[in-house]
Amino acid sequence: MVKRKDRSPRVIALLVLAAAVFAAGFVGGKSQTINETASLISAPVLAAAQVKESLPDIVERVSPSVVCITSKRMVKSGSNHPMFNDPFWRRFYDVPREREEQNLGSGVIVSDDGYILTNNHLVGGASKVKVRCMDGREFDAEIIGADTASDVAVLKIESDKLPTIGLGSSADIRLGETVIAIGYPFGIGQTVTRGIISAQGRSLGLVAYEDFIQTDAAINPGNSGGALINERGELIGINTAIASRTGGSHGIGFAIPIDFARSIMDKLITDGRVVRGYIGVYPQEITSDMVDYFGLESTDGVLITNIGPDTPAERAWIKRGDAIVEFDGKKITGVDQFRMLAAEATPGEKVDIVLTRDGKRKTIELEIGERETAATEKSSEEDAEDISPLFLGVGLQTLKDEIRESLDIPGDVSGVIVTDIQRGTPAAEAQLRRGDVIVEVDRKQIENLNDFRKVMDDYNEDRVMVVIYRGGAYFYRIIRQ
Repeated sequence: MVKRKDRSPRVIALLVLAAAVFAAGFVGGKSQTINETASLISAPVLAAAQVKESLPDIVERVSPSVVCITSKRMVKSGSNHPMFNDPFWRRFYDVPREREEQNLGSGVIVSDDGYILTNNHLVGGASKVKVRCMDGREFDAEIIGADTASDVAVLKIESDKLPTIGLGSSADIRLGETVIAIGYPFGIGQTVTRGIISAQGRSLGLVAYEDFIQTDAAINPGNSGGALINERGELIGINTAIASRTGGSHGIGFAIPIDFARSIMDKLITDGRVVRGYIGVYPQEITSDMVDYFGLESTDGVLITNIGPDTPAERAWIKRGDAIVEFDGKKITGVDQFRMLAAEATPGEKVDIVLTRDGKRKTIELEIGERETAATEKSSEEDAEDISPLFLGVGLQTLKDEIRESLDIPGDVSGVIVTDIQRGTPAAEAQLRRGDVIVEVDRKQIENLNDFRKVMDDYNEDRVMVVIYRGGAYFYRIIRQ
């Protein structure tokens, strides 16, 4: 007796499918052509052959590349006595001392020779860094480079057969796309959370250069430096920060886009530092009020509030009040994007900049430079109430050397300093603060209080544009009655 050979479930399924299709060909008394029948068979067969990898399979494949990082560094610490929480007493009696600080976070192995991407705030300045892999192996890590301006750091461990993750691209991500965050929150072990991309291009003011991906995938303390991956298991971001009132996840987490992180990593590995382009301007977002005041077409672009001396911008004849709308062929949408484009430009490279000045468009050529790696005391003051109702309730004083030194204001900043400001006044509504230096009023440079008075004595408008210096930055403010 001839025994029938066992058929695999896949073969049986295909035979059943072929029989069903064959039978379907005669429905209604009409037969299908050979090509039509073949297409009916091939469609489900191809679909079966192209089965999408499940999320659990993806996690199982990529999670070994996400590591736990512990770092130690010595930090200065003051006295623990409650009295020294008062800045007044700290000023006189606080004696710095050192203590060891330990940080716990995550990292991602991106190459089989041991390079790891993580955050600068986790390992920057650390005296010792340890890496623990998912399989329990531990390594001492070398800090290849750490960039405070982007919060990106690169570590190196010595081992072979390391699990790595494929790098995707953050350029093509879309709102609503499913993402997975992997890291080591609270030191309890590796954790996987799932969510979507909630927003792009977020800026939090944490570091100098930001372009965060926002996600609602749960991110908690310890997730910093961990992986944000897409549905294909590709690394698209480095988890970095959360917005939280309690310290835990509220569904608002932020990751550094991998395209940006990869460019920083490459520079740190190659040069040991990050070389950034430099223009030498202070940009500000354009508001609808400024569109009218400066005769602009729209709020697109950035408004230049000041130009540094002997900078590429000064040599290219860029002026305060210019609105830059294009940079090297790219339209400018805001300050953060403009600063990123300038920083990523190559020093020595010449780029075309399109700007609007006095209502007219102008194109200039600029050579990119290289960026170098950098409470008000009330004294005798004059009230500005009698100068103009726009400055009702504002105390002003000429910026003198002793005030400049105490507030660490650069020598090239001149003007009048706000020594007092009352709530509910026009200047307070315009968000002026004590310690602000007014350097320009109605496009006129201010050197002292006399200059300020000369401008405002003959001023009859119900609003005025001023340029403010605060904390190393310049920006415009409109004060209105």
